[in-house]
Amino acid sequence: MAIPATPPEKMSFWEHLQELRVRIVRSLLAVAVIFALTYAWRFKLWTWAQKPFLEAMARQTGKAIGTLDPFAFTDLTEPFFSMMRLSLWAAAFLSAPFLFYQVWAFIRPGLLPKERRLVIPFVLVTSGCFLAGAAFAYKQAFKFLGDILFKEAALAGLRANLHASDYLDLFISTTLITGVMFELPVLFFFLAKFRIVTARLMLKYWRHATMAILIFSAFFTPGDVIVTTIFFSIVLLGLYALSVAVAWVAEPRQPR
Repeated sequence: MAIPATPPEKMSFWEHLQELRVRIVRSLLAVAVIFALTYAWRFKLWTWAQKPFLEAMARQTGKAIGTLDPFAFTDLTEPFFSMMRLSLWAAAFLSAPFLFYQVWAFIRPGLLPKERRLVIPFVLVTSGCFLAGAAFAYKQAFKFLGDILFKEAALAGLRANLHASDYLDLFISTTLITGVMFELPVLFFFLAKFRIVTARLMLKYWRHATMAILIFSAFFTPGDVIVTTIFFSIVLLGLYALSVAVAWVAEPRQPR
């Protein structure tokens, strides 16, 4: 499927839509190809996905991980669709560099020649930030969240009998949201590069940003626990502080 050969500055509205369709189709094909691989490894993916909570459960109960079996199902189709959903999201995560490249390729015609040379740094940085956010969620956020939830359950004398689909909802949403959160410095880099925001403006309205972060954390972070809201708020505030530094570096300097 070829991209329209018309120069970008002369492309019509329909040609831009055609290019968007091509980018979307290529992205879907890439995810489909990797999905064939991740689905073949779905049971190893499931073992990997449940490991953070099993480790938290083992810490709070004092039992060995090998003796824990907290997941169950009440619908015969639940295991099948849960493994398929996990494989699909794993394919999307692994396709991140190619997907970010497709985003860049679509917006590239509207950029200046010197800005188009940022394609490789853009793909590397956006992919790296997204995957770093997902890794942070897997290594730290789940450890923190699991310790709180299982400690409360242990103190109440409750026995774990979790649905695999419910756990995957929590696992996927946490890794996805945290990955997107880690894209904040990249977003402010481009906003500063195009003179939409400045580091001074971000510092001036830091109170407003803090309030927005608290509201976001309260509504979109996993678990209806105030401690998780505070945890993710601190992470986002750290990313906002980093974004201020990134915006200061990215700001075009006015000639004397």
